[in-house]
Amino acid sequence: MDVRKKFEALAGKEDTVVLGIESSCDETAAAVYAGGRILSNVISSQIEIHRRFGGVVPEIASRNHTLALPAVADEALKEAGMSLKDVDAIGVTYGAGLIGALLVGVSSAKALAYAANKPLIKVNHIEAHICANYIEHKELSPPFLALVASGGHTSIVEVEGYNRYKLVGSTTDDAIGEAFDKVARLIGLGYPGGPNVDRLARLGSPVIDFCKKKKPHEFGKLSYSGLKTAVVNYVHNARQKGETLPIEDICASFTAAAIEPLVDTVVEAARRSGAKTVVIAGGVASNSALREEMRKAGEKNGFKVLMPSPVYCTDNAAMVAVRAFFSAREGVNLAGLDLGPESNLRI
Repeated sequence: MDVRKKFEALAGKEDTVVLGIESSCDETAAAVYAGGRILSNVISSQIEIHRRFGGVVPEIASRNHTLALPAVADEALKEAGMSLKDVDAIGVTYGAGLIGALLVGVSSAKALAYAANKPLIKVNHIEAHICANYIEHKELSPPFLALVASGGHTSIVEVEGYNRYKLVGSTTDDAIGEAFDKVARLIGLGYPGGPNVDRLARLGSPVIDFCKKKKPHEFGKLSYSGLKTAVVNYVHNARQKGETLPIEDICASFTAAAIEPLVDTVVEAARRSGAKTVVIAGGVASNSALREEMRKAGEKNGFKVLMPSPVYCTDNAAMVAVRAFFSAREGVNLAGLDLGPESNLRI
């Protein structure tokens, strides 16, 4: 049977076995999803490698994906108690992300699909983050509203169906996760910055006003470049005066200033769409302040808030496999061996 017929045969099936592959940044990951369950979720992190550089170095990330991916995929199959012949389809992140890192994952997935004569399913990384919520929240089904907050993306999305996504809001410049990392580097917290800022913010107070000239933003359009600049100016001025930086208060104040407009925008988007359920996803979705403020907003405004466990917030292949499963079930996103990476892919 040719690949297209194999793919068409998966339509409507609930027990499809998917091998997911993720390599969009600095995590090399593979996972197996079948029958509504994650059978394995293997992640090889490059954090220690990139920590010495203060951030991800794309060329180094790509080389390490090349070294790690074969073993990671083998381990995912082994943990699931399967071999490649037991897999019905292979899903792979083809965007968005670092072009070289994506290329490694896409090339590996194409090789596996070709060798085993399996359907290859292309996966949008942003949509995969949203789908991470299906893993632990079995009751979740569209329609609902999603907030994707990560190092590369800050998006508010109406999920109209398992394969239908509508972007209703995003940043006009930097992603919220990138802002967290920039502030962390500025005050010497190292990489990855987000978790360090989150930890210290819980020890401080939001007493510094980084948005003294804050203006109402147009609905659906967020900005973090001005906030980053405000923190940079504050830190530089304090250092020039020889003052000791109140690190915990800086972290708490920046976190509050970053999260408040984001939560407000989600609340307004839920009001406009009539959404009764809001999910959060992406690396910044593990931030304790964001999780708490979203819970409060849900209770105050009458919508349910769901979020993945932290392991499913960061880049992982389980979310990729789940996204590919829904594509297979509805017969969409079949890719050919000419599939290439798209670094700036959007919803």
